[in-house]
Amino acid sequence: MKTDKLTYSFLSLREKLYRSALRFLQNDEDAKDALQDTFFKLWRNESPQSDAEARNKLFKVLRNVCIDRLRRPPNIDVKDSGVENMAIRPDFSEDPEGLEKVLTTGLTLVQQRIYISIVHDGMEYEEIASNFGMTVEAVRMNMSRARKKIRENYKKLNR
Repeated sequence: MKTDKLTYSFLSLREKLYRSALRFLQNDEDAKDALQDTFFKLWRNESPQSDAEARNKLFKVLRNVCIDRLRRPPNIDVKDSGVENMAIRPDFSEDPEGLEKVLTTGLTLVQQRIYISIVHDGMEYEEIASNFGMTVEAVRMNMSRARKKIRENYKKLNR
């Protein structure tokens, strides 16, 4: 049975692709998952016409898959978030830091840094943008997303 160009290229480049994904993700399981996602994304679309095209597409899609995985907020178990049983509403009147920890669960690292800079340090958007090397619009967008996530967590907590 003759294999197609994509499968042949993937099998011959699997170790290089894996090492590349491992450099991006720093985690063995995530790197293996990224390889599977890469092959699946290319496999379900049209197949490449040449080996060089297949190689280029494999590395390009792998890079994009790794970047998407890095941008995605980490999955956190409910037991790690500090709220084991949502039916029993915890009393945070004595522990406002615990409430803040629960509400900020699921924020990306950038969103957490921006949130802390604004809420705790009282910094302005322009100052944060210059410190983090971002545009003011990017800081505003990340803070908006952080507030939205905090609002969602608050609604879940009060159900």
